[in-house]
Amino acid sequence: MIKYIMKRLAIAVITLIVIVFILYLMLQLMPGTPFNDEKLTEAQMAIVKAKYGLDKPFLIQFFNYLKLMLQGDFGVSYSIQKNMPVSQMLDARLWISIRIGLQAVVVGVVLGLILGITAALKKNTWIDTFSSLLAVIGVSIPSFVFALFFILLFAKKLNILPVLYNVHQPFISSIMPTIALSVFTIANIARFTRSEMSEVLGSEYMQLAQSKGLSREILIFRHALRNTLIQVVTVLAPLVVGLMTGSLVIEKMFSIPGIGQLLTMGIQVNDYNVIMACAFVYSLMYIVVMLVVDLLYGVIDPRIRLVKGGTNE
Repeated sequence: MIKYIMKRLAIAVITLIVIVFILYLMLQLMPGTPFNDEKLTEAQMAIVKAKYGLDKPFLIQFFNYLKLMLQGDFGVSYSIQKNMPVSQMLDARLWISIRIGLQAVVVGVVLGLILGITAALKKNTWIDTFSSLLAVIGVSIPSFVFALFFILLFAKKLNILPVLYNVHQPFISSIMPTIALSVFTIANIARFTRSEMSEVLGSEYMQLAQSKGLSREILIFRHALRNTLIQVVTVLAPLVVGLMTGSLVIEKMFSIPGIGQLLTMGIQVNDYNVIMACAFVYSLMYIVVMLVVDLLYGVIDPRIRLVKGGTNE
């Protein structure tokens, strides 16, 4: 298992370097510069580029940036907050996005599992139909539509929740964006849980376990749910990254100073270092989550752990 983890970590590092290189190349090919000031003459523009090392050949620029990035230095902002370290800008915003995302993950997983398990156990009843209907609605309707509904209901009609995010009231002001973000996850987890658990409950080995006199609780939670979770974890992985890095529309609607908002601002003004840092965080979080998912496979099903720790790896 240790060998497998080390191998995955090595692949993750190489993947991140390749992603950073592609992003850096794409930014170089984009029209415009971070210094779109018509008042600057060509000579002044050359001085500014030399100041930030943008006058050097592409490969030298890239390796200089990569060396600093691996030390946690993402450079300075060229436009958004001129000469401010990008790492400071990220530090102020990233944890807000992660916290709200984690809240949405917890809500989405818990409610999704409850809906999915209930629907599978009450298959072909009104409960199953109601759960399936909720899942279809959650998948079909964008999160910002739910956000608008929550704003109208809880902020305008009932006046019990604030619309705008408040750093001094982080929990209560994040309730609506958390629920709005979690709806899609609830729907997906419910659908996959219901489908997988229904299949597992109807399998031959479950019928065999039932014939041995095992209690219903043991059948459901020790056997059916464990096998169901393997597929659910696979579906959950990309959803977790999306939630933890924030939704641009949701952040905009509730004025959440998160990383999604920072990335958009960087793209609008060609702030290369901000774009690179945000993209790097997205990529890093996705790779970390996928590694955690692989490890969870071994926890949920020991047979997977044995295979990965054996000669096949």
